[in-house]
Amino acid sequence: MSLADVLDRAAAGGRLTFDEGVRLYTQAPLHELGAAAYYRRMQLHPGSDVTYVIDTTINYTNVCNVHCTFCAFYRHEGSREGYTMSHDEVLEHVRFAADQGATQIMIQGGVNPELPLSWFTELFRKVSERFPKVDIHSLSVSEVLGLAKVEGRSVEETLRALKEAGMKSLPGAGAEILVDRVRKRISARKVAPDGWIEVMRQAQCLGMPTTATMMFGSVETKEERIEHLEVIRRLQDEHAGGFTAFIPWYYVPHNTYLRGNEASGYEYLRVLAVSRLYLDNVAHLQASWLTPGLKMGQIALFYGCDDMGGTIIEEKVVKLAGSTNEATRAQLERVIRDAGFNPVIRDTYWNLRPEMPLATANA
Repeated sequence: MSLADVLDRAAAGGRLTFDEGVRLYTQAPLHELGAAAYYRRMQLHPGSDVTYVIDTTINYTNVCNVHCTFCAFYRHEGSREGYTMSHDEVLEHVRFAADQGATQIMIQGGVNPELPLSWFTELFRKVSERFPKVDIHSLSVSEVLGLAKVEGRSVEETLRALKEAGMKSLPGAGAEILVDRVRKRISARKVAPDGWIEVMRQAQCLGMPTTATMMFGSVETKEERIEHLEVIRRLQDEHAGGFTAFIPWYYVPHNTYLRGNEASGYEYLRVLAVSRLYLDNVAHLQASWLTPGLKMGQIALFYGCDDMGGTIIEEKVVKLAGSTNEATRAQLERVIRDAGFNPVIRDTYWNLRPEMPLATANA
């Protein structure tokens, strides 16, 4: 089959094989790949709406026993630079975000073995009681596994306790590249690919929506990027709708131990486009503008993305790695409008929130 025929079939929603995915990613001209991804996006989400969520990321602790080489945020156990917020401090951050209209709260940090499960369940209950309009979209696979180990509980028991306390969904953080060779190079002490998949599977079986991510641009090959997409697609086949969105973002190596070349805008767009075509069973593709910046995020809307992610009122992990990008709601809406689309506020579950006013021009 010719390259053009494979592109046409993928644009129409036909399933790509692994070899076809590699072929498109490595051989298709960028603009043709982007055009196919944009066509597919418009099939899935007709019209001019581009969604975003008002959210924040509260990095409650930087103490971590995983020690990933690509992370500039973590501090070793016992480090003088380590910190852990009190519940009151976290709640103050939640209040600040909620006052600005945030509906999604991401509480994430390092894998701190000093924090028991009760620390999180008590915190989540306080957040739910005091801020009932926000969704707790929090923790990561590594944090969940860390808690299960500390408590001597199964992953299912741990997730069930967190859900009963108010955690409504699980972010896809910590996926990096779901290939053993890569993870042994960049995060040897972190959960193996099969472990990441199993935590996501357990969360989805409990009715918790999840997202999937991919951190690319470290040591992986192009073929391994497609292998990562295959893992996500296979799990989504098991639990239709379990992953609400896919969020690829590239590694920023500026202040980290792991050396590498920061991905180019060209590479970013290729990853987005092939992700939209390969993940035929994942509804939404998010433009993660935090590392490439708003201008690249804007162009991403023509390469398969239908969502601009969040306002990310505060965040430390990516910033400490060297990213300086940030945006107000008004700036986010402006780049959406300037690209010819209509900004629409959503919640964590892609329910549109028409009752929430859009930002003013100077916000």
